[in-house]
Amino acid sequence: MMSLKKLIECVPNFSEGRDMTIIKQITDEIEAVEGVKLIDVDPGKATNRTVVTFVGTPDEVVEAAFRATRKAMELIDMSKHHGAHPRFGATDVCPLVPVANITMDEVVEYARKLAKRIGEELGIPVYCYEYAAFEEKRRNLANCRAGEYEGLPKKLQDPAWKPDFGPSQFIPKTGAIAVGARNFLVAYNVNLNTTSTRRANAVAFDIREKGRPMRVGNPVTGKIATDENGNEIWVPGSLKACKAIGWFIDEYGIAQVSINLTDITVTPIHVAFEEASKKAAERGLRVTGSEIVGVVPLSAMLEAGKYFLRKQQRSLGIPDREIIKIAVKSMGLDELYPFDPDKKIIEYILEEKTGKKLVDRTLEGFTQETASESPAPGGGSISAAMGAFGAALATMVANLSSHKPGWDDRWEEFSNWAEKGKFFMEQLIKMVDEDTAAFNRIMDAFGLPKGTDEEKAARTKAIQDATLYAIEVPFRVMNLCFESMEVIKAMAEHGNPNSVSDAGVGALAARSAVMGAYLNVKINASGLKDKDKANEFISRGAEIVKKTQQMEAEILSIVESKIMA
Repeated sequence: MMSLKKLIECVPNFSEGRDMTIIKQITDEIEAVEGVKLIDVDPGKATNRTVVTFVGTPDEVVEAAFRATRKAMELIDMSKHHGAHPRFGATDVCPLVPVANITMDEVVEYARKLAKRIGEELGIPVYCYEYAAFEEKRRNLANCRAGEYEGLPKKLQDPAWKPDFGPSQFIPKTGAIAVGARNFLVAYNVNLNTTSTRRANAVAFDIREKGRPMRVGNPVTGKIATDENGNEIWVPGSLKACKAIGWFIDEYGIAQVSINLTDITVTPIHVAFEEASKKAAERGLRVTGSEIVGVVPLSAMLEAGKYFLRKQQRSLGIPDREIIKIAVKSMGLDELYPFDPDKKIIEYILEEKTGKKLVDRTLEGFTQETASESPAPGGGSISAAMGAFGAALATMVANLSSHKPGWDDRWEEFSNWAEKGKFFMEQLIKMVDEDTAAFNRIMDAFGLPKGTDEEKAARTKAIQDATLYAIEVPFRVMNLCFESMEVIKAMAEHGNPNSVSDAGVGALAARSAVMGAYLNVKINASGLKDKDKANEFISRGAEIVKKTQQMEAEILSIVESKIMA
């Protein structure tokens, strides 16, 4: 069945920041891998280091990271490397980061797989760090890299620092590499209405996890307090997984709190914004906006938008783009320059803007395409579209009810219904193209060669696999549409009475979608050789149709009673 794509980010750092021809050859290796998108290349002259960011599906990201590491090994000579940044290898660090639909545990497996391959196939000493570490002291990258490149010959002879993968031998040209798994890091700057770096720094120290040193006497200039062992005493700031410093930006003529959120599952962006605003206000300052440097996962922006919608007691069941707009406006992400979701949000960057999807067409274009001589889109896609319209109407009634004057104390109840309705609507929109793709898969299978016995067997299997898929897709449409009727019924019963007819139309659309999708299940089941499986789909489908018709009758009687009242 349809599944959400797993996405991971990879942020390798290469020990070359001056020679763009070398950097280009390395990034070309990444771009040659299908299923991976290069998002950012950031070379630094002083650090003599380039930070590269790319995203894609897990196996493809691992492949691209391996190829880039191999190319860097070929082109970079560490024995001649000098730069301001700590480093111990040609590809110095290579972290993998979960972005969407994947757990940290899964990402750790991919990181270790990559580490093993680099060690075995390239013969480079590899240390695994952060979540991918095999032992506690190796979690911290600074420990793994201590002594840097110059200290490697000695370090590699120490049994306590035997590499996790690869040989314990010093390769003068290449050095070593740290491969890790970590959470998504967001570089996030908060704009202040001041030109004072000192004031910005004070806010940074208020919020950052490390905080500030405790002082004896004067809190600013007094001597730093120490404990009985002579260690400095620090007063932690209010946010975990947060690093921050104040600075002045010439380009905009303002001071900023420059923040690194090292784990947005611990401190999300909107929490950092709110806390910086609060601490700035306590110091007589005002936050005027903020900026996200680089890219951000969709989930972080939706979480932020929903947080601010909740504060306003507004429904959360609105389109994602509207939620993002609320996040942008609430945090002033467009103060210094426009915030373009298609260039800043990872999932949107990766979306293929081919314009070939049915759902990307205008309603007129979709209708014309259906009417044309080509057999797809056909009844299956139309059923999914009808179902999406039905769920959309239920969502609309929920949103209107959530914002109805006099019903303010019920905003959350209707917001929850709107979110449910939105889920069904979005799933069914996806199924519009999925149904056409399933039909095309059958056509492709029939087009396979059938010259030899092997080819015939392969063709038969492909046809049967495609046929099963062409049953599963409309069957999923049936289920989604029937389940969406729970929202439609609730809105007919409890929603804004002025919109009760909309709920009625939603029920008619959902019922028709279920019955239409069932016709597709039946016609495709007739081509399945496994008759037991075919009959199972047909009998389960008949059950859904029966329950749907019952539900439709219940909803329509509620609607009629309210219209006639």
